[in-house]
Amino acid sequence: MTQVPGRHRLPALLALCLGIALLPACESPRTPEQVRAELLRKLPATLHDRDGWARDIQAAFAAQELEPSTSNLCAVLAVVEQESTYRVDPPVPGLAQIARAEIDRRAEKLHVPHFMVEAALRFHAPDGRTYAQRIGALRTEQELSALFEEMTHRVPMGQRLFARFNPVRTGGPMQVRIDFAERHLRGYPYPVTGSIRAEVFSRRGGLYFGIKHLLGYPVDYPRPIYRFADFNAGWHASRNAAFQQAAAIASGTKLVRDGDLLAPGAPMDRPGATEAALRGIAPQLRMDAAGIRSALARGDSAAFADTELYRRVFAIADGKGSGKPVARARVPDIALDSPKITRKLTTAWFAERVNARWNACMAR
Repeated sequence: MTQVPGRHRLPALLALCLGIALLPACESPRTPEQVRAELLRKLPATLHDRDGWARDIQAAFAAQELEPSTSNLCAVLAVVEQESTYRVDPPVPGLAQIARAEIDRRAEKLHVPHFMVEAALRFHAPDGRTYAQRIGALRTEQELSALFEEMTHRVPMGQRLFARFNPVRTGGPMQVRIDFAERHLRGYPYPVTGSIRAEVFSRRGGLYFGIKHLLGYPVDYPRPIYRFADFNAGWHASRNAAFQQAAAIASGTKLVRDGDLLAPGAPMDRPGATEAALRGIAPQLRMDAAGIRSALARGDSAAFADTELYRRVFAIADGKGSGKPVARARVPDIALDSPKITRKLTTAWFAERVNARWNACMAR
């Protein structure tokens, strides 16, 4: 599966084509019409407004200069199908209970008495219902997000209870994080008349930012399942989990392979497990604690694979192995935790489900 954005790949591809003009890889870039035509062949036949879905996906690829290969298109469709089954604002089972529990949790954290919360939720909304009744009728995250914003401005103590604490963190057909969209607004091809949160809940915005999260960074994975794991766990998580495996082999230390290389906010004198294991073999790495910390701090970028720490850890691990190089990618070991999840799920479960859908799309 071609993972690298088209602007990085095109010059090399053109150079290759000058010398070997007959290779299939040297075909002309596909037109927008050709991309949309392939999407229409891949999208479910019963999907409402298939032309609109194809147009929004093709426009997102064009705006981000991503290669619209069959593999990449199927990757997007596989994630959409897994996350929302092609619904822009998918319903969430038990959302009313989730919302009420979140309000109670926030009130407790802010030391707001329970009777005051009850009094606030008995306040009547413009449609005549109480906000408690409005919460009881919630079905989708977009409805919850909008209601939270309304309660912030209308309910007594709303600013204290609800301002800046909207519990909805993801949205749209790819369930992309809203804070991710806020950080990657540059280059967004549509006019923003409201909030970025509202754009994420639209089809065009949800697809644009979801595709950005899925394909908008370079990796060198041998199989698409690792990118699907990254979509769930964060950019480069599969590479980092493989690095933790190599660090465990190199140091003889048992490590959790979750892709988190640094413990958040850890002071130098209390490093996290991965960092501590590497400090234990600092002489072999020919690095001091500051150098190890500096390299690990680049773990959320492609540049981490170019550090001396990355190369030396894998060199040691490869030398201790069974003659084969240690894998440079592995699905992180992460148990998923969310109020929306009612059973034990993992990043591996998510990646495998999306990968099966990708295989089905590629076969269509």
